[in-house]
Amino acid sequence: MPIAKSLHKARVPVHIFTDDVDHTAIQQLLNIASLNIVQPHVAAMPDVHAGVGATVGSVIPTRAAIIPGAVGVDIGCGMNAVRTTLTASQLPDNLAKLRSALEAEIPVGFRQHAWNRMRGSALVRVGKPLNDRLDKIVAKHKSIMRMLPKFYQTWICQLGTLGGGNHFIEVCIDEEQRVWIMLHSGSRGVGSVIGKHFIWAARKEMWRHQIHLPDKDLSYFTEGSELFDDYVEAVQWAQDYALANRSEMMRRALAVLEKEVTSFKLDGEAINCHHNYVSQETHNNENLFITRKGAISARMGEMGIIPGSMGARSYIVRGKGNPESFCSCSHGAGRRMSRGEARETYDADDLAAQTQGIECRKDKGVVDEIPAAYKDIDAVMAHQHDLVEVVHTLRQVVCVKG
Repeated sequence: MPIAKSLHKARVPVHIFTDDVDHTAIQQLLNIASLNIVQPHVAAMPDVHAGVGATVGSVIPTRAAIIPGAVGVDIGCGMNAVRTTLTASQLPDNLAKLRSALEAEIPVGFRQHAWNRMRGSALVRVGKPLNDRLDKIVAKHKSIMRMLPKFYQTWICQLGTLGGGNHFIEVCIDEEQRVWIMLHSGSRGVGSVIGKHFIWAARKEMWRHQIHLPDKDLSYFTEGSELFDDYVEAVQWAQDYALANRSEMMRRALAVLEKEVTSFKLDGEAINCHHNYVSQETHNNENLFITRKGAISARMGEMGIIPGSMGARSYIVRGKGNPESFCSCSHGAGRRMSRGEARETYDADDLAAQTQGIECRKDKGVVDEIPAAYKDIDAVMAHQHDLVEVVHTLRQVVCVKG
């Protein structure tokens, strides 16, 4: 499918891989495309929708600069999925106990692990280098530590925790009736305070240099500056922490599955992918910083995960390395409604009807995650067949939400 739209209303073009994009998201994309650090074009994925400053579902290539607000505050948020040798017929008929066991083992929402249990074990699992790297970051930027109560206890105790919002843990079944565990989370409280600290620092840099922007949340650091190097170090730490967080959750989820169902083996390698992050990459023989804000890397042959909403299908995909998208694809279905709009439009009964047959929360606390608040995942997938090929189609049978 060709690019649905190519906008030429800013300094560089915006290539949009969908025909389902609202006015606010268009304006945000044009704001990004007007920046003199952005080159050669901005790419918008099929799940594109308005965010804070930068559009969710956008791929932003920058020369010798990074925009902390485009990476956002859930640095390194992403997905982890594994296929098991279990089949659907081996799962219990009543899945409520399995969901309860997952929720008991993996803290969700504002909950976290107890300090007296994590103090030693977490550092052993993650390794002392992660702790030492964080020491260097907060030594130079002490306000990061002041923004999070009990800073060091919190990042250790949140290792292997889900959080809230659209984060989830799911038990899924593929087209061959094989059981998967799939989860979605990020860098938790520590990633949030790192993100906020550097977003504010970038704004101050713009004020100091009298650089006027279409949106203050598009403030940036230029390569060669001390704050640029500090941010690269901090964002890499947060991305590594997010990966470790998902790995620890997966370890615990698999242990629960084995205890509650039966013994099994893993079938193939685990799939891991960030979808809020920045990396240095070469495209068209040029070194660029690629920020994927709600997008995943989809290089030729690279495996990825594109989840639907609660009650919708999810997809395991293989990248096609499309240069127009900077070898990227969507990170999910993408929101159609804001959380506030969803809560005003739907209630718990609507949620129960739209998640029929799935073992999950069906109360008003998660109505903002109702499937109807998201775009149709199948329509999103139809718009990106030039970006990825589908390897497996998954349906949820258990969904744990924060």
